Amino acid sequence: MTHVNVRLTTRYTVVDNRLLQHRELSLTAIGLAGHIQSLPTGARVDIKSLTGRFPEGEVRIATALRELEAHGYLSRTRERLPSGRVVSRTVSYNRPPGAEEGREVTPPTPTSPPTAPAPRPDRAPRPDRTHPPAPAPAPAPRPAKPPLPEPTRSTPDPQRTATTLLSRLHHDDPRLLLPEREVRRLAPAVDAWLERGASPDAVRRTLTSCLPAEPLRHPAGLLAHRLTEYLPPPPPPAPPRPLPFQDCDGCDRPFRAAQPGRCRDCRTHRPLQRTA
Repeated sequence: MTHVNVRLTTRYTVVDNRLLQHRELSLTAIGLAGHIQSLPTGARVDIKSLTGRFPEGEVRIATALRELEAHGYLSRTRERLPSGRVVSRTVSYNRPPGAEEGREVTPPTPTSPPTAPAPRPDRAPRPDRTHPPAPAPAPAPRPAKPPLPEPTRSTPDPQRTATTLLSRLHHDDPRLLLPEREVRRLAPAVDAWLERGASPDAVRRTLTSCLPAEPLRHPAGLLAHRLTEYLPPPPPPAPPRPLPFQDCDGCDRPFRAAQPGRCRDCRTHRPLQRTA
């Protein structure tokens, strides 16, 4: 590597090499420390302001601030104003308090319980053969994904409503342009929805509404999850149809029965005589 340096006379900040070459700080924390040291006194360096300034999210910004605070490059205290409002006071150090010239400041280590003394150099510890080490626990198996819904009818939809619906989802969102094999895989699940009384427009709204803002790496997997998790219940069974009316062979009165014959009165009593 070769440096090409230009002597700066304005708009520059002196940064300690011990900060820029710190072995325990992350690159995000080092860059954030340099940015904070370049700001004038009174500038806002809270998480919300820094997140609006840089592409990093709140989690990374908060983690970097905690690193700088742990290594002495930053201190944050909360104060209550006379108005009752609580504010945070932030102090930035280009050299951590207590650091000596030529030495790197190491963060304080948390207090730990006392440990047993190390064995003497001239006497190696004997291995414990009475209790073998316990085997490491096996990783828990990942739960299997539930299968996609399947329609109960065995004949395919002659109008191909499901495949047409899946092939046109990219009209609602260009990220939902599916390959042909994924359309064939997801079509039976859409048929199961249609079989349970859902309209094609209701299926389309379920698959395309409230999509995440970030890029979709697996749009077919997202659609399969929604088709499985949001499957509507099957429609209730239709009520049984009443039996048709039949004319009684004994008294000509109508009664309900599956086949022609005599009514209940004519079957239990002596049949009535027909009059001419």
